[in-house]
Amino acid sequence: MTRRDFADLLLLAALWGASFLFMRLGAAEFGPVALAFVRVAGAAALLVPLMLLRGQGAAWRTHARPIAGVGVVNSALPFLLYAVAALALTTALMSVFNATASIWGALIAWLWLKERLSPLRWLGLAIGVAGVVGLSWGKADLKAGEHGVSAALGVAACLAATWLYGLGANVSRRWLQGVPPLAVAAGSQTAATLALALPAALMWPASTPGATAWAAALALSLLCTGLAYILYFRLLARTGAANAMSVTFLIPAFALLWGFVALGEVPTGTMLVGCGVILLGTALATGLLGGRARAA
Repeated sequence: MTRRDFADLLLLAALWGASFLFMRLGAAEFGPVALAFVRVAGAAALLVPLMLLRGQGAAWRTHARPIAGVGVVNSALPFLLYAVAALALTTALMSVFNATASIWGALIAWLWLKERLSPLRWLGLAIGVAGVVGLSWGKADLKAGEHGVSAALGVAACLAATWLYGLGANVSRRWLQGVPPLAVAAGSQTAATLALALPAALMWPASTPGATAWAAALALSLLCTGLAYILYFRLLARTGAANAMSVTFLIPAFALLWGFVALGEVPTGTMLVGCGVILLGTALATGLLGGRARAA
């Protein structure tokens, strides 16, 4: 990786780490549905003109159906679920659970795409699951918190969202190979916007969100989604999937930093250990530490 690539990687990790903070700041006043809608609508407004300027509109039209499916599975639903989780969980904890997306992706690829996994990758899956169970065990409280969401529901929402991320990655592999990434990003955010438009209109907050909530929602949309997609796809093109995937290991560190600086959140020892176990499992399950998958 060049210095520019590494700078892009750090900026991407900082942006995606900050997304959990911005969800925490905006979810209570917007509500999960409205916040998810603002996030994808703003990202679409940024990405669609850029896609058209680069002449990729035809690719979007040709692959409209799978791109729309990715938009619902990989953006609309997981963004909504994470906004629910933000009402109960800390910034750092959400980011740690986010790392399990790669584990789900490997498991779904084995079940659906018949991708063979080496013993080392199976070990990674087992380690990752153990980390999730250990980290979730102390969060099994079903009592609703300040915003009507229990910690247990927040954990379940995170894991459901990461399962959807894993599914979305495999849908892209199955039907969108070779499609220009910017067309996928812009088209998927547009599809997610359309999917959430009516629910957001019906569930728009009765009281106008304050300036802080609006600033968080716009930063989440334009920076953590729109700009982040541009950086991610540029990294994919310049450095390959393995290097781009390494952002997974930097996101929790930035999320922890932003949560501490902005909200005074201090991670517990259990959380740090659980984070390390999950990241180790992710590195093994995705082949970053050996054990590459073989096609069936």
